[in-house]
Amino acid sequence: MINETPAFDPELDLALERVIRAPRGVVWRAWTDASRLAQWWIPAPFTVRIERLEAVPGGAFVTSMSENGSLFTPHLDAVFLAADPEHRLVFSNGLDSAWRPARPFPVAMTAHIAFADHPEGTDYRVLVRHASGADRRRHDELGFFEGWGSVTDALARLAEAETEAETGA
Repeated sequence: MINETPAFDPELDLALERVIRAPRGVVWRAWTDASRLAQWWIPAPFTVRIERLEAVPGGAFVTSMSENGSLFTPHLDAVFLAADPEHRLVFSNGLDSAWRPARPFPVAMTAHIAFADHPEGTDYRVLVRHASGADRRRHDELGFFEGWGSVTDALARLAEAETEAETGA
């Protein structure tokens, strides 16, 4: 298992870090269990349907989204490149779930999600890599920090609530 996140390149990458007050296993389950992922993966008011979630190297990651809860449109068609349980997930929409090269809208990316122990729970890090500075800027202008930030907040709420329910704290 190679559990290293690539070095951050400010010209090509976007990143965020959070401490989630829940054990890594709980945060990992929120990513790899479709019913949990569906609770936080898309910013409100949108809802998400998890079409395929195979969190193994080569596995599909396909979601659709809806603004009204009835009409769903494609959201993400990606492939997992790495899945080291409770340590990291890496996926890219530069390949679709059938392993065909893709030109996804609005931008191609590879996302590295890292989970590490922290005295207060989980050190959660997201590194999203882009092929060009123009792609990075476009993703930033489209609201990377707001979008990924809000879903990370929702992930934290879910994981922390599950931890409280499990521990009674």
